[in-house]
Amino acid sequence: MTPEQILSVPARVLDQRQRERYFDEGYLLLERIVPDEWLTKLRAATDELIERSRAVRTSDAVYDLEPDHTAESPRLRRVSSPVDQHPAYWDYLIHSKIGDIVADLVGPDVKYHQSKLNFKWAKGGQEVKWHYDIPFWPHTNYSPLTVGTYLYDCEMDQGPVGFVPGSHRWPMPTQYDEAGRWTGCLSDREVARTDLSRAHYMVGPAGSVTIHNCRTLHGSPVNSSDKGRPLLLYVLSSADAFPYTANPIRSARYDGAIIRGKAARYAHIDPEACEVPPDWSHGYTSIFALQQKEDRAPAAMV
Repeated sequence: MTPEQILSVPARVLDQRQRERYFDEGYLLLERIVPDEWLTKLRAATDELIERSRAVRTSDAVYDLEPDHTAESPRLRRVSSPVDQHPAYWDYLIHSKIGDIVADLVGPDVKYHQSKLNFKWAKGGQEVKWHYDIPFWPHTNYSPLTVGTYLYDCEMDQGPVGFVPGSHRWPMPTQYDEAGRWTGCLSDREVARTDLSRAHYMVGPAGSVTIHNCRTLHGSPVNSSDKGRPLLLYVLSSADAFPYTANPIRSARYDGAIIRGKAARYAHIDPEACEVPPDWSHGYTSIFALQQKEDRAPAAMV
């Protein structure tokens, strides 16, 4: 569906100004929209996953760990596909307002693509460099968006995500380096010629939700505070968007699940091309490892 078609459908949760702002700027911040009962369940599930990580010594397909992670002092960067690790995360997606909010932005038929639980640990949680999402997992159209849930308050010194308004309409530069290696971020040269002073950082209280389009330029600084910053993320799309490369964080249980509406009989094809990533058939650890050059992705597309 086009933005005009989506906006012609009555909204379920958002007001029309919020929907129009999303299409104009490429992102939204919805403050305190998640009830305390859901936050309690999600915090408990997250604490349980952190506790499990104490037995993990090196990064694997589920846990991406900071280099100084130990059993005594766990430091996580990511839990991949948390919906497969604890039922609370899928219950939240299905039974909260999240699916209806996304339907207001992509149309009534909504599909699940992937999820992750990103952490910025206190005193040094790593930055995420400026990047676009869609080249990590190209689809037949640009409806995919990412929904982030703040489990706790997020202040500026905790390294909140920042979005550049209107960047979802810009041409997307490559996320390969000059040698043809995937970097998962913009080059220093590209960053230098981008006006990042316009970036809007998503500072917000617990229970806030961020939403950004797959083409919106974004990044986040290090966490310099003494408080950790977990961020629960879901990638969702219209049902008529189909991935055409391997999903790097594929759910064993819910891959391609329809969470609102019905499955599509036809794919909606966007005419604008999208750069494709390396072959993720064997997965990867996380964007943190890629950008910090710990994860040795293939030198070129295969």
